[in-house]
Amino acid sequence: MIGCRLVPLISLSVLGGVVLDGGLRSVAHAEPASDSSVKEAGKHFQRGVTLYNEADYRAALVEFKRAYEIAPNSAVLYNIGQTYYQLQNYASALSTLGRYLTESGPGAAHRKDVEQTIDTLQTRVGKVAVTTNVSDCDISIDDELVGKTPITDPVLVSIGHRKVTATHEGRPPQTRFVDVAAGDTVKLSFSLGDAVGPETVLPKTTGSPSGNGGGGLITAGWITTGVLGAGALTSGVLAYLASRDLQSARNTFPASHDDLVKKSSRVTTLSIVGDILGIATVVVGGVTLTYSLSRSPSHEVHVAVAPNGIQLAGTFK
Repeated sequence: MIGCRLVPLISLSVLGGVVLDGGLRSVAHAEPASDSSVKEAGKHFQRGVTLYNEADYRAALVEFKRAYEIAPNSAVLYNIGQTYYQLQNYASALSTLGRYLTESGPGAAHRKDVEQTIDTLQTRVGKVAVTTNVSDCDISIDDELVGKTPITDPVLVSIGHRKVTATHEGRPPQTRFVDVAAGDTVKLSFSLGDAVGPETVLPKTTGSPSGNGGGGLITAGWITTGVLGAGALTSGVLAYLASRDLQSARNTFPASHDDLVKKSSRVTTLSIVGDILGIATVVVGGVTLTYSLSRSPSHEVHVAVAPNGIQLAGTFK
């Protein structure tokens, strides 16, 4: 995926040896790391190199980041940036490799390769500008916290389908899904509902808050669906029994014409009522299901009522 712009995996192993032999002693902070910290960071770094070579990039990222936390060193940022690239987290790769060049200075190893990689990453990121009606809202993108509002500058994100969530203590959270193309700055405005007491049940929502009435509408919808379904089932059973009664009357000799007409009319009526109630059950149930799913921030689902039933399409997360 990365091609010639990144150093081959063998170079990571070599880099790991260099760092472990003493590179971690040159930390970015004013206070030097202790020998024990350097050794501990070295263990995490080498474990990250091994996991990277095994293509377990998520685990490698955890180890590299832990090594940098214990004994900050620009060489580790280089590996973190490469790992983000492999995970297709282009925004984090761009910012991390930029930090690598800054902290390493003019004599940074692999500077030319990193600068070429940064040029590529610039074409794989966009931005999301987020505003909220109240301050101190936690903003998460793809379930990772990026800051609290007000956020003055647009947030750098990887291109593609992004999930943006705004949360505030005591208020219903909101989630939006946006598509970000290269160079785009997508603007999102969240309007969180009024604060509620500790005993108030918060309804789930992905749109504008509608108070607590949504739960009542959902309950009423499912009750109506159940009643209609029971009515359709009852009508179907009665229509079946009436049909058997009509068949029995036809097999009886002599059969009364008026009686046959009456029984036939009853079968027709019950069948029509059953069909109507069945269709109503499907429609009300589909509408209720659509409304229920649309109020959940963890689902991206589309529901449609088709002639042969209810169609569901989307992603459950």
